[in-house]
Amino acid sequence: MESAFQTSATWYDGHSAVRHEGEAMWDGGGRLSLKGRTGAMDVALDDLEYGEERGGEIVYRRASEPDFRLIVPADLPPGLASKLPEKQTYGAWVDRLGLGKAAAIFAVASAAAVTLFMTAPEWLGPRIPQSWERNLGDAMIGDLGNRVCSTPEGDAALAKLLDAVDPSQVQVRAGIANFDMVNAVALPGGQVLLFDGLVQDAETPEELAGVLGHEVGHVRERHVMTALLRQFGLSILLSGANTTVGDTMFGLAAMGYSRDAEREADEYSRARMEESRISPLGAAKFFERLGGDGEGDENAVIGWVSSHPDPAERAKAYRAAAKGKSFEPVLTEQEFGALKTMCEEDPDVEEFDFF
Repeated sequence: MESAFQTSATWYDGHSAVRHEGEAMWDGGGRLSLKGRTGAMDVALDDLEYGEERGGEIVYRRASEPDFRLIVPADLPPGLASKLPEKQTYGAWVDRLGLGKAAAIFAVASAAAVTLFMTAPEWLGPRIPQSWERNLGDAMIGDLGNRVCSTPEGDAALAKLLDAVDPSQVQVRAGIANFDMVNAVALPGGQVLLFDGLVQDAETPEELAGVLGHEVGHVRERHVMTALLRQFGLSILLSGANTTVGDTMFGLAAMGYSRDAEREADEYSRARMEESRISPLGAAKFFERLGGDGEGDENAVIGWVSSHPDPAERAKAYRAAAKGKSFEPVLTEQEFGALKTMCEEDPDVEEFDFF
C-alpha cells in the first residue's frame, strides 16, 4: 500500500472565489498539502467530507469550511483512498455497520419503542403534574358549555352524596351532565360527571352513591391520566382533548381502565360507603342490571357495560360487603327526587344533540 502520493488537484479555499490549480501531495500521514502558483495550504484528511463524483473526478468539502472545495482524480491509490471519506449510500453509521447490521439494530430499537409506548401510560400517568391535569380537566369542562345541570336543591343533594363517598378535606368536583346516556366519567384534575341518563336509570340513591364512589376512586387512585394516555396518546398533553363536545364525551365515556384499576376503584367505593354506613346493596343491584341478571332495559346500560367490565363479579363483591352490617339512608326521598329533576328544572341548561 502506497505511503506517499502526488496528483494534480484543483481547489477553492473557501475565503475567495479564486480557483487554485496545482498539486495535492500526501506523505502517508493525516494531511494533504496543496501547492499551486496562486497559493498553498494544508488540509487535515479527517476534516474532509465526500461531496460528489463527476466526470472521473471526486469533489471533497471541509467540515470546518463549508465553502471549501477540493477536486482530485477519482482513481486515487488505495492507501490514500482508505484515508478519505467514502460516498454514503444510507448514512454514515449505516454505511459503517453495513445494511444488515443496521437493519437489525433498527428492528431492536423499534421493538423497544413500541414496548415503551405500550407501557408508558402505566408509569407516566400517575407522574403527570396535577397542575397539567387540572388544566386539561378544566378545558374538557369548558368544552361542555352550559350542559352541566344545576338547581339549589339538586346541588345540595349532590354535595351530600359526595360528602358520603369522598370525605377528604379537598374533595373532587362533581356534577350531573345533561346527557341521556347511562354512564359516568372521571375527568382529569379531580372532576366527576354523572350523566343524567344514569341518574334517571338509578332506582335508589345508594345506586348513585356506588357509582359516584367508584368514579371518585379512579380520581383518588390517579387512574384517569393513565387511561387517557392509553386511549388518546401523548397528544392530549400537548393539544388537549377534542374540542367537539360529542367526540370528547363519547371518548371519555368509552375510556377503558384496566381490570386492576376497576377493582381498586370499587374497593375505594365500598370502603367509603362502609365508613358512611351506606348500603352497598343498591350498587350491587345496579351492577346486576348491567349484567342482565335483574329487571330493566339492558339496552339502556350498554354504554356502561362497554367501558366497565364484569358487572356480575362486581355485584357479588358489593353484596358480600353488606353482610352483617346495618346502614342508614344516604339521601331522603326529596333529595333523591331533586337529583332526578335537576336537569329538567334547570332553565339554563343546554341539551346535547347527537347530530
